[in-house]
Amino acid sequence: MVHGHRGVHQGRERPLTVHHLNQLLLVCSLVLLVAVAAVRLSSRSGLPSLLVYLAIGIAMGQDGIGDIHFDNAELTQVIGYAALVVILAEGGLGTKWKEIKPALPAASALALAGVAVSVGVTAAGAHYLIGLEWRQALIIGAVVSSTDAAAVFSVLRRVPLPARVTGTLEAESGFNDAPVVILVVSFSTAGPVEHWYVLLGVIAMELAIGAALGLAVGWLGSWGLRHVALPASGLYPIAVMAIAVTAYAAGALAHGSGFLAVYLAAMVMGNARLPHWPATRGFAEGLGWLAQIGMFVLLGLLVTPSELGDDILPALVIGLVLTMVARPLSVVACLLPFRLPWQEQTLMSWAGLRGAVPIILATIPMVEGVAGSRRIFNIVFVLVVVYTLIQGPTLPWLARRLRLGDASEAADLGIESAPLERLRGHLLSVAIPEGSRLHGVEINELRLPAGAAVTLVVREGRSFVPLPTTVLRHGDELLVVATDPVRDAAERRLSAIARGGKLAGWLGTGGEGGDPGK
Repeated sequence: MVHGHRGVHQGRERPLTVHHLNQLLLVCSLVLLVAVAAVRLSSRSGLPSLLVYLAIGIAMGQDGIGDIHFDNAELTQVIGYAALVVILAEGGLGTKWKEIKPALPAASALALAGVAVSVGVTAAGAHYLIGLEWRQALIIGAVVSSTDAAAVFSVLRRVPLPARVTGTLEAESGFNDAPVVILVVSFSTAGPVEHWYVLLGVIAMELAIGAALGLAVGWLGSWGLRHVALPASGLYPIAVMAIAVTAYAAGALAHGSGFLAVYLAAMVMGNARLPHWPATRGFAEGLGWLAQIGMFVLLGLLVTPSELGDDILPALVIGLVLTMVARPLSVVACLLPFRLPWQEQTLMSWAGLRGAVPIILATIPMVEGVAGSRRIFNIVFVLVVVYTLIQGPTLPWLARRLRLGDASEAADLGIESAPLERLRGHLLSVAIPEGSRLHGVEINELRLPAGAAVTLVVREGRSFVPLPTTVLRHGDELLVVATDPVRDAAERRLSAIARGGKLAGWLGTGGEGGDPGK
């Protein structure tokens, strides 16, 4: 429960007043402001921001200046699951199908066979080197076998990597949560663990149900949002997140993997060119940050720093086995059939960052009453903090040393679509980022399909109607009007030129609407 040293008076709790509510709102707003400032700090230092959020929670806890006593593992698990749904939805919305499609086989192998290898090797190390019982060792092995997309890409976003590497890492982090959750719950349940083949059958069935429902909900939601004009643009982001949460609920109620369902549903919607997409993406990112901040602060409250002393050495040993043996072995074993270069395998081995998911999953054995569950939580907490502190800042450096940075990767073209229901058309707002090959292209060289035209250009705060010979520049914002039948073709044409330049139609880069003869 939660209480402070001033929260009880003469055996009775003080009634909640408007004054207390104002104080609570002030504290929460200050925590959010500090956490937002931590985002900037982490981006400059290369440290994942989760460490700063955890530090805020610890500082507010019973061994810190806040002296807040919080020991409700069940509440932490519920809130953590809810936050994880939002984080997975945000990750799915930002996943690019064109990047992960070639990487799906490798990512699936890492998320399934790779998890099995990691669990086995890490559990063996925890049992034989630390002396943990097999059930406790298996729980720890399963808990720490899930990688965290938010932690990985918060330190890699400054280093452009080949699409195959980013696609594999991102898809793996989205897929491996589901089997890991099933394993942790199975190992934490009272009674003997089921035979391995029964457990494999359960995992396969839950993944299949979750995948089917996630894809179905995502497709239906995308179809609805593209064909039904909502009365206000601000409703689109809310509708997208509501559909993603619906996918999780449907998967969980059907005894499938709700986490896989929400990730796949969000991925389908994220690649469906929905109306007002940049606004939706920004809303999802904001919710994702809020979920991470709240979750890590709560996890920081749950931990008791004075109890961690005896668990530091076991956490370091288990983390060493996981980082230097289990993760590289799982990467090499799973990616051997795909013949990836050793540089990419090395980076993927080091990029197995642990973040939100392991600490949340460590509350499951606490709720189930597993013997030694508090020690399991402490070991996982120390492991995540220490090895994130080591791996996070070194990931960009390692990518550069392995010469995996791809400076030619241009930033994505920002296209926002607003439907004009009564006019049966669309307004496309296009932002040209640095590195886009739209720079230097004349308006008439865009070769947009008939029914689409650039009607306005905003440059350095000044707007003007372009001529056919107007040359586009980095930083320009374009207003493109397109009729319903050619809206998708216009978007594809603009994206193709952003990647391949004015000759995209001739170079085979998918410039629809721009036939060479036009």
